[in-house]
Amino acid sequence: MDTGDVFDPNCPTRVVLDRIGDKWSVLVLLSLDDGPLRFTELRTRIGGVTPKVLTQTLRSMELDGLLTREVFAEVPPRVEYTLTDLGRSLHAPLSAVAAWAEQNVNKILSYREKSA
Repeated sequence: MDTGDVFDPNCPTRVVLDRIGDKWSVLVLLSLDDGPLRFTELRTRIGGVTPKVLTQTLRSMELDGLLTREVFAEVPPRVEYTLTDLGRSLHAPLSAVAAWAEQNVNKILSYREKSA
């Protein structure tokens, strides 16, 4: 198969959409755009994510080829996460979605209040 079909329930593209639709994955990708970060730096920058969830997200993203994990032989050990070319290729579309969210959050919250 050369391309996927997101409307086919059996197509693995839905797994990809799950990954890039996950808020933590999006925030990790946007955070790493400026360069490598350590776990604690990522967690601080993202805010509100538990260590367990961040660890799971980073492992999944590494398995998907979106980032790399590099361990440096230092005391204490230093680990840095860096976007791969594939991960960097998501920056433009995800930045556009993030900008849209920031620009429209008040409108959406207003609609929610009217519906409540």
